[in-house]
Amino acid sequence: MASKQAEQLFDFDISKYMGDFKVPGVDVETLVGSQRKNIEALTQANKLAYDGLQAVLKRQVEILRQTMDEVAVVSKDIAEPGNPQDKAAKQAELAKEAFERSLSNMRELAEMIAKANNEAFELLNRRFTQNLDEMRDVFVKASKK
Repeated sequence: MASKQAEQLFDFDISKYMGDFKVPGVDVETLVGSQRKNIEALTQANKLAYDGLQAVLKRQVEILRQTMDEVAVVSKDIAEPGNPQDKAAKQAELAKEAFERSLSNMRELAEMIAKANNEAFELLNRRFTQNLDEMRDVFVKASKK
């Protein structure tokens, strides 16, 4: 139901209602078209951010599965009988490897998030620049009249 309401909201065509509203020097169609492009850019940026979030969550699940598999193997190794000094050395080595893997995983996730954010920001930045160009063109047109 909410999706249907959102569709109806975006299907609203203000230019139909503003067609008779005339302001000297203001091109309503250009303004409406520009705002439509802004909404499209925001929608695309949100999709990029959402897709990036999904990729991060998927990778986090993969990391969790990998970690749980490794914990099972390590637990089995530690539970086996053996020399306490060898076990302590093995545990220290495993702890070091786990720490390094954790740092690597955090770095990977941070890079994934940064990439998704950069893509969304670049899209919005391009639209902002286009918007400024459109405004300049409108003012140039208005000054020639």
